Amino acid sequence: MPEKPPSPIVKFQRLDHAGDFPLPTYETSFAAGMDLRAAIMEPLLLRAGQRVIVPTGFTMAIPEGFEGQVRPRSGLAYKYGVTLTNSPGTIDADYRGEVKVLMINHGDEDLLISRGDRIAQLVITPVIQAVCEEVKYLDETSRGEGGFGSTGVN
Repeated sequence: MPEKPPSPIVKFQRLDHAGDFPLPTYETSFAAGMDLRAAIMEPLLLRAGQRVIVPTGFTMAIPEGFEGQVRPRSGLAYKYGVTLTNSPGTIDADYRGEVKVLMINHGDEDLLISRGDRIAQLVITPVIQAVCEEVKYLDETSRGEGGFGSTGVN
């Protein structure tokens, strides 16, 4: 079995409006994402077709060379049609503002979000920054300029 790489240390700062919240947590021992909770004071009605920004109640410091990816929760997507508009949302290592979740309701019914509800998940992943090089021509490939649907629809 390959050796597990060391886990990056992510520092969280709890904000006043989330004083009673646990830090983001992995719900199972093999989970890739930590659950993020709604740090709202009053219930929030996310109407069908509506977008809303939901605060999580913390800021964080991600180590250089990593990013945070905010992703939808599969249960909300399946049961209610609720997902994230910028999925995955990227949290850069130098961002220090409150983590917020941009949710959208694609479902047919309104969804009531209450304080402490799990609304998204956070995955910490390595980042590689590319070096850009301008060239006059690119190598040719068998696909060429074939775009959307060019390799088949199934």
